Amino acid sequence: MYHGTLVFATGNTNKVKEVQALVGSDVAVKSLHDLGYFNELSETHDTLEGNALEKAQFIFEKFGENCFSEDTGLEVEALNGEPGVYSARYAGPDKGAEDNMALLLEKLKGQTNRKARFRTVISLIIDGKEFRFEGIVEGQILEARKGTAGFGYDPIFQPTGYDRSFAEMSLAEKAPISHRGKAVSQLLEFLKFF
Repeated sequence: MYHGTLVFATGNTNKVKEVQALVGSDVAVKSLHDLGYFNELSETHDTLEGNALEKAQFIFEKFGENCFSEDTGLEVEALNGEPGVYSARYAGPDKGAEDNMALLLEKLKGQTNRKARFRTVISLIIDGKEFRFEGIVEGQILEARKGTAGFGYDPIFQPTGYDRSFAEMSLAEKAPISHRGKAVSQLLEFLKFF
């Protein structure tokens, strides 16, 4: 089993908490802020895979630390996979989660097909080698926000088989069934035999 520290190439403390809850005490997950890095990492690719690798490579080259990065997209069937790789800045570069949700709900007005999925791609770099993992959770976009927990699109995404949005679930409930949780569990399986 891999023991030690892994840098999660993000400044998003919610994501770091979510991942640390999944990995337990075997691996210490550090954020970019723990390294004293507070700049936004660039995402210049039009795929989740490309963005995840770009961020992980940058951190590995800059700090020489084993690290991983992820990129996540919400893919809505009726919108041909939008917002996808642009999920975080769907309503514009200076807009936040509320604006992104408002735009998505507006685009889906009157739409009966509300099928969607969250997809997370993780790029792990250990000793200069890259390994990739993917997690997907199917669900649907609700007509209105429900719940106050979580972040991003959580208040309007309801996973298949559940009658609550991600924002109505505790971290302990959401983590194992989420896209990020599934990708992280693959990462952990890999680390067990590293």
